[in-house]
Amino acid sequence: MTTAVAWLAPICAAIGICVAAYLGSWVIRQDPGSERMNSISLKIQKGAKAFLMSEYKLLIIFMIVVALVMGFALSWVTALAFITGGILSAAAGYVGMHVATRANTRTAHAAEESVAKALNISFKSGLTMGLCVASFALMGLSLWLIGLVFGVNIVDVALMHDNIGMVEGFATGASAVALFARVGGGIYTKAADVGADLVGKVEAGIPEDDPRNPATIADNVGDNVGDVAGMGADLFESYTGSILAPTILAVTFGSLGGYFTVGDFTWTIVVPCIIAACGIITSIIGLFAVRTKEGADLHKALNRGTYLAAGLEILVILALFGIWQSQTVFAQPLWLFGSVVCGLVAGIAIGKITEYFCSDHYRPVHKIAEAAQTGSATVIIEGIGTGMLSTIAPIVLVAFAIIGAFVCGNMAFPEAHALEGSIAVGLYGVGLAATGMLSNTAITVGVDAYGPVADNAGGIAEMSGLPEEIRERTDSLDAVGNTTAAIAKGFAISSAGLAAISLFVSFQATMHHAIPNFELTLTDPLIVAGIFLGAMMPFMFAALTMGAVSRAAHAMVEEVRRQFREIKGIMEYKAEPEYDRCVAISTTSALHEMMLPGILAIVVPVVIGCFNPAMLGGFLAGAVATGMLLAIFMSNAGGAWDNAKKYIEQGHFGGKGSEAHKAAVVGDTVGDPFKDTSGPSMNILINLMTIVSLTFSPLFLMLQGLF
Repeated sequence: MTTAVAWLAPICAAIGICVAAYLGSWVIRQDPGSERMNSISLKIQKGAKAFLMSEYKLLIIFMIVVALVMGFALSWVTALAFITGGILSAAAGYVGMHVATRANTRTAHAAEESVAKALNISFKSGLTMGLCVASFALMGLSLWLIGLVFGVNIVDVALMHDNIGMVEGFATGASAVALFARVGGGIYTKAADVGADLVGKVEAGIPEDDPRNPATIADNVGDNVGDVAGMGADLFESYTGSILAPTILAVTFGSLGGYFTVGDFTWTIVVPCIIAACGIITSIIGLFAVRTKEGADLHKALNRGTYLAAGLEILVILALFGIWQSQTVFAQPLWLFGSVVCGLVAGIAIGKITEYFCSDHYRPVHKIAEAAQTGSATVIIEGIGTGMLSTIAPIVLVAFAIIGAFVCGNMAFPEAHALEGSIAVGLYGVGLAATGMLSNTAITVGVDAYGPVADNAGGIAEMSGLPEEIRERTDSLDAVGNTTAAIAKGFAISSAGLAAISLFVSFQATMHHAIPNFELTLTDPLIVAGIFLGAMMPFMFAALTMGAVSRAAHAMVEEVRRQFREIKGIMEYKAEPEYDRCVAISTTSALHEMMLPGILAIVVPVVIGCFNPAMLGGFLAGAVATGMLLAIFMSNAGGAWDNAKKYIEQGHFGGKGSEAHKAAVVGDTVGDPFKDTSGPSMNILINLMTIVSLTFSPLFLMLQGLF
């Protein structure tokens, strides 16, 4: 029965892939506009493809090395799962970027007719990416689970437990690729963005995306490799972790004995996949609710699709647990519906809080814009304060979601008992809360990924010399896209925290099962030392990635200045800038700078775990706490700075070209690596370190046995 029900997951994933293929082909069939628009779009396509191909070549080498280590240290099945997760993550990002780089000129051309038509094309392009992310992840993960876990005889729980350790390799591969894609894409896009803004806007005084700016093509390429391919890989790994975390917990508790009846155990291991499968279908239905008219609120149109998908998902999950309730005697699985709702409600509320701090409709962004009247220093101070303040409510909500989901999880299994008081089945409810929060990943990514398409469309409109009203239409789409991107980051960060906690508990349970005296207590100096080392890790990671952007941006600024200085006639439109030089600088810098942070995220927890697994437990606890806080702070501060600049550009406090605008551009430049490089990489960092620790736990146990 387990295997039969579980096949719903790959079936729904296949439906999602088919719909994504249809949407992508529909977008490409739309009118691409004039020859000039196509020429610019082609440069963006070539730059984005060249970067991804170069990045993937490095990733292939990295993955082969890690797979060989896994094969010899763990098992070759784990190594194969690792490669599968990495390949599917990269494939989802590539397909989404392929469609997005062709949707940009089509969106710009559609904006000549109406903003409603432009929204339709850009959103369908984004949803293509969203469906690829969710469907590829669920397809790969569910097939591995069916082959190694769900297909095992239900009485052989010990074999299930051993096999799911191999499936963890899939999540490790997804997280590793996501980290490199986010960091590499983030460095690329922000190096170009900073160079284009500081020299073009501030020094030369020319508009954004002006064809005279040598960095403008690299900037538009960066929108795709960072905010489409990188963001897609980010949500791919968060989504994978949110499904796998409660499944691992269920199998772990089942292997320890005394937690579930056979029937309830069957449900606990398949439910996360089924919830995710339903989310793909409800996201497809949500597509039909995203419609707007000229002059209407674009954000409301996107929210309708998101809320419809969420509402349908809640009803489907309620029905799912109702069916389980009718087939059980001892458990009360309807309480688990409460756990899922805790995650969904927390996710939606965090999204709204993120919107409040990042949208130009609310006071925090207005205050940053006001601060711009007294210079760039006050803009930066106000933005940092806003980002710090924005961490309070999300963390409180996550705390309440954890407590609520835990209580509901315990109520669902009243007959279950804790393992010597240290592990409680209520944590399965916490894992399901993460699944619920990201169950509608497809439409969440779709609403996010449409933003870079709209941003590119505005750049193409500017460089093609289209009327100002066309740029205003694309800017209206882009402004909403900045907010939806911040909301998507909020979902990813929050779900990563919940999933990381579930994976952390799985690590603790696994170690405790093998080493009965394994305890995580603050009276152990090694564990305390581990907490401090873990708390330091996100700060070190942020420093490395921010420094990488700074160095790459410095090279870009010097190159743009050189071209303005040496190529005569650029400012008079008599000579074309050397766009390829700027693209090459971003590419080389990103590929060079992304390796060290990514390698450290894998090597450090493995080294600590080999030395002392308990110390690694403290390390993970410290990293999850500070990683979540830094992620929220940096992402929201960057989003607020960005929209404060756009608020001034709408005509407030002097508008474009004013001193306030120049100060806001500086703030936005500081915020760029905050929100698009370091901040969104944090949730991947904590998930990656946690899943790596869990995946390599057999190695740690073997070494402990030797010594």
